[in-house]
Amino acid sequence: MEHTTLSRDTPWTEALLARMDMPGPRYTSYPTADRFVEAFTAGHLAQALSQRGELGGVGGAGAPMSVYVHVPFCASVCYYCACNKIVTRDHSHVARYLKALEHELDLVCQALGEAPPVSQLHLGGGTPTYLGDDELRALVAMIAARVRLLPQGEHSIEIDPRTVTRERLVVLKSLGFNRLSFGVQDFDPAVQQAVHRTQPHAQVEALVHGARDLGFDSVNVDLIYGLPRQTPESFARTVAQVARLRPDRIAVYGYAHLPARFKPQRRIVPAELPSAADRLGMLGQALAGFVGHGYQYIGMDHFALPEDSLAQAKRQGRLHRNFQGYSTQPDCDLIGLGVSAISRIGAIYSQNAKTLDEYHDLLRGNTLPVVRGLALTRDDLVRRAVILSIMCHGRLSHESVALAHLIDVRQYFTQELASLQALARDGLVTLHDDGLEVTPLGWYFVRSVAMVFDRYLRADRSRERFSQVI
Repeated sequence: MEHTTLSRDTPWTEALLARMDMPGPRYTSYPTADRFVEAFTAGHLAQALSQRGELGGVGGAGAPMSVYVHVPFCASVCYYCACNKIVTRDHSHVARYLKALEHELDLVCQALGEAPPVSQLHLGGGTPTYLGDDELRALVAMIAARVRLLPQGEHSIEIDPRTVTRERLVVLKSLGFNRLSFGVQDFDPAVQQAVHRTQPHAQVEALVHGARDLGFDSVNVDLIYGLPRQTPESFARTVAQVARLRPDRIAVYGYAHLPARFKPQRRIVPAELPSAADRLGMLGQALAGFVGHGYQYIGMDHFALPEDSLAQAKRQGRLHRNFQGYSTQPDCDLIGLGVSAISRIGAIYSQNAKTLDEYHDLLRGNTLPVVRGLALTRDDLVRRAVILSIMCHGRLSHESVALAHLIDVRQYFTQELASLQALARDGLVTLHDDGLEVTPLGWYFVRSVAMVFDRYLRADRSRERFSQVI
């Protein structure tokens, strides 16, 4: 597979920026989570789990699964944050929450009828390292007693560098975690002050070196562009600093300023946010900077060193996208545990209650804590395949879609293929008889290319709930 070619002088125009400066989904799923409905109940998830347990082969009882555990607690608030979180210094909530997670996993395994094999375990939040060492030990032991954690599996945890020391890294290593994801966001002191998250570069550098010394398989770093007081010059310094740390994977997310939905963001001064042109400049610097330092561009917001498993999956055409971003397991069902967690089992999505009170109340009734979800239609499955192909591989093959879904692609997507002509004129895609290829310029706006195939967006022009494409 050819690698995407990127340069610092990618030719966009102000007119193109104006056309592309619109809200749109990130497509960690299709349909997107805002399309989930309350008519989907715990019974629907239990039925999907039961049916999976009765099947064999891909997606059946013998196929490995992923498990995501949401730990919602944080000791302090970061103003940019849009995650489901509970900011508290009262640690008494943790013990009750761990018991609830245990109860939920028992109900999941009961519905499956077995202890499922798990090849990916991910702890996210919130701040998973809000938990103390003994609490983390209890959580991992609880999971390991109920599922079969595969020996060569990926066991990852998100880390707030302010909550971790080298000694804590030793504990994480002893618990079987082999992948660490550090939330850095930006190294510039003025930006850190503006978003209420101060963590010096030296602190992160020491932790990354410590993780290397301890033999963790992978170290990831998360960045955000578009934060208040960021400039293309300051973000270029952060990009260079991160590149020198040499993490295995880097994610560069665009900040989504949605203060009407996320209360902490109301503390951000809108006048301090960078312009759309500066945001795109920062993304361009990240793309060119990390590729120039030997990273492979995975797509949209992810980079990886060539020897990393994510880069290998990209080269081999096995890349997938799920609620944690890009993944190496395209056919892997996902069990989401905890407040607001999302599961994907076959052709269904389900989401748990978003508040602690409702989550605990549902579990007290001995039912899975599901409050909404979606059973995908045939059309959803076709469009999911198309959108994932664009987001992961930057291409669409009419023949592949036709064979997999038994449709006439040109007839099925008549309106969409016509809409692509405008993107082709802008230089974002190259159209040919059997599909399309996203151009180097198009990768900056790959969400816009995928949006063409989103039937729900076409029917509903209200997009304020999404982040800006750039």
